[in-house]
Amino acid sequence: MNFIRKIIKSRNLKDEAFLHELRKLLGFKPNDLYYYKKAFIHRSNKQIEKSTGLPLNYERLEFLGDAMLSAIIASYLFKVVPSGDEGYLTQMRSKIVSRDHLNELGQDLNLLHFVKSTISKSKFGINIHGNVFEALVGAIYVDKGYRFCESFIYEKVIEPYVDIDQLEGKITSYKSLVIEWCQKQKIDFNFDIYEDSGNDSVKHFSVKLSFDDVVVAKGRATSKKKAEEIASKRAYFAYQKEISNTQ
Repeated sequence: MNFIRKIIKSRNLKDEAFLHELRKLLGFKPNDLYYYKKAFIHRSNKQIEKSTGLPLNYERLEFLGDAMLSAIIASYLFKVVPSGDEGYLTQMRSKIVSRDHLNELGQDLNLLHFVKSTISKSKFGINIHGNVFEALVGAIYVDKGYRFCESFIYEKVIEPYVDIDQLEGKITSYKSLVIEWCQKQKIDFNFDIYEDSGNDSVKHFSVKLSFDDVVVAKGRATSKKKAEEIASKRAYFAYQKEISNTQ
């Protein structure tokens, strides 16, 4: 057992408090607290695990949790929607495990409360919530196995959030919807993207969305993709009546 793992596995009053909160969140007692502590270590931590030579943070658990979440949701949809073809099932799974939805889950569970970081949490992007949720799922799988992982996802994701009828009408990409509408209506559209950090310490991008050379919406975010989606969402609601009439 390497030195860093010994540090993480050591138990003190803070660990006991963490274990108490974790048991309430999970609904069961963890076998090895190490994985759950690691699930909340942010990448700003620069320590390296001697046994693997890999950074000591939640990113590997996040990768595993993403895969487990996708597999369990796929299995659920396969069972409850026997008439759904591959395309339908893929689309529905994408809606359930969308980044926005995972961020919502992480926020509802207040997972940011557990995160250990060397930088201010105020500097985190919104995706930290979903990332940590996936890392927690990964920790559950490594510690307790598939059955516990599946039960946790059913309790925290499927039962409170998954409504097939509502999901069928949920929009996952306003940009795709707006582009499709413009193409059908033969409207020339353009996303004018430029860097717009201003006084922010984190780089930001702004987008002007134009229809036939007329700016109809703007968006600003920490990535070009997010900024485009924000502008597209605003354009969608500005032209919702027209777009809806062509669906």
